[in-house]
Amino acid sequence: MSHELVLEIYALSKAFPSSETYGITSQLRRASVSIPTNISEGCGRKTDNEFIRYIHISLGSAHEVEYLLQLSFDLQFIDIASYEALNKKINVVKRMLFQLEKKINETKIN
Repeated sequence: MSHELVLEIYALSKAFPSSETYGITSQLRRASVSIPTNISEGCGRKTDNEFIRYIHISLGSAHEVEYLLQLSFDLQFIDIASYEALNKKINVVKRMLFQLEKKINETKIN
């Protein structure tokens, strides 16, 4: 799901103003890529606590993407349909990350 989000953000942000190439466009892309990248990196760590730390980083990036999408909408870089669709996806990703953290914590206790 987070990979799909990255692909959609890359496609959508191609239409952003060229003046934002090193601004919102770059920041939005980097934040979105950070979500699955940190999940992957966390999977390769030796302990559950390390993995959870990377989940938290992914969650932080997801919140950043959420804000940058709001800003992009407010600046009229994206339309309401695109904003709502991506906002739904980012919320699904955040829920999945919360559930993953919860599951890891449950297995640590049991």
